[in-house]
Amino acid sequence: MPIATVNPTTGETLTTFDALSPEDLDRSIALAADAFDTYRTSAFPERARLLRQAADLLDADAPDIARLMTTEMGKPIAAARAEAAKCARTMRWYAEHAERLLSDEHPADADVKDSGAVRALVRYRPLGVVLAVMPWNFPLWQVVRFAAPALMAGNVGLLKHASNVPQTALYLEDLFRRAGFAEGCFQTLLIGSGAVEGVLRDPRVAAATLTGSEPAGRAVASVAGDEVKKTVLELGGSDPYVVLPSADVERAARTAVTARVQNNGQSCIAAKRFIVHTAVFDAFTDAFVAGMRALRVGDPLDEDTDVGPLSTEQGRSDLEALVDDAVECGATVLCGGQRPDGLGERGWFYAPTVLAEITPEMRVHREETFGPVATLYRVADLDEAISVANDTPFGLSSNLWTREDDEIERFVRDSGAGGVFVNGMTASHPALPFGGAKRSGYGRELSDHGIKEFCNVTTVWIGA
Repeated sequence: MPIATVNPTTGETLTTFDALSPEDLDRSIALAADAFDTYRTSAFPERARLLRQAADLLDADAPDIARLMTTEMGKPIAAARAEAAKCARTMRWYAEHAERLLSDEHPADADVKDSGAVRALVRYRPLGVVLAVMPWNFPLWQVVRFAAPALMAGNVGLLKHASNVPQTALYLEDLFRRAGFAEGCFQTLLIGSGAVEGVLRDPRVAAATLTGSEPAGRAVASVAGDEVKKTVLELGGSDPYVVLPSADVERAARTAVTARVQNNGQSCIAAKRFIVHTAVFDAFTDAFVAGMRALRVGDPLDEDTDVGPLSTEQGRSDLEALVDDAVECGATVLCGGQRPDGLGERGWFYAPTVLAEITPEMRVHREETFGPVATLYRVADLDEAISVANDTPFGLSSNLWTREDDEIERFVRDSGAGGVFVNGMTASHPALPFGGAKRSGYGRELSDHGIKEFCNVTTVWIGA
């Protein structure tokens, strides 16, 4: 895949970039390793000062970087501005809390006295150069939720961003440089996916984090495993959205529309499978389908647009194949199911779609729908709802709508996902851990769990 900005609204190639030469790539890795030797000894207040400066610059740049993200990958402009603001807030959160999160831990003297220690503690030390392989769908946020905690922990970063958002990737390197981080603390590598293995095998690189597809995760994990290097993976999701009889059905349906089409439906944590109790199925379906039909599809730079184009032409083709397979196997199309009139040939648009009568032999039952396509399931009770919710190879997050405490406790106990959101849609927040189970990956981002992922958890034992 070429390293290029291709406007998904028009299909026009706006600019292309040459990949780094092997010599330039080696220099970048060397620069990162040298930067770590110094940066790792910096104090938390200094790191926090730099990160706050980056947040201030990002706030000032928000209108321009939002427009750039929209041009490169098609997200609605209002969502792009919100993404930039969220990144700045997260930088400030880690600037404020990182020193506390990584403070030394002191076991009780009584617990370690039989070890012979006069004093014992646990200290969190940075690992070194961390390679971040990031996707295009949240081109700022995916990077910042790695970079903010990693930099505050004393690590340095190498970013291999998706090839269709090169200008956003270069902006991030420039942002941290302008904020005052030393040269080499955060670099963007304009390289193709074929060069990732060589970077990860380089002895100067200590670890890697990847957000992306399951095949990409397998590839990085395999190389890292062979090199015995730490990885964190956040992969796909096919999140269930369960609605039970006691729920506020109108609010659940209204929220469901947003949960499905956020970021044009291209979000790992977007609700995708809507599992509704038969007692409220018809009411929910009527409201949900009406909401999906009412969405405005069009130019993502238009403030009134709800759903923009898919990020790539291949992404739309893949989505169409899933819908076509479902229809051929007997699914009912309640709305959408095609390219919107007047838009589908000019850009990579696809109409908000709801499919019902889903059966296990359909690909859409097992595979992730990365676009504005929802699947509906009718269930008889909570047992069946949990069974359908867990009948997926993924386990990123899940949603439950009910007012019954016992149903909440049961769902939390039995859900196979890394997150359970009750009476609201899944979202990420810097204070809460983010990550999944099963084929959605392993490890956690954000919160204290995320900042500790790329730390050497060091036992310090001091004898007499």
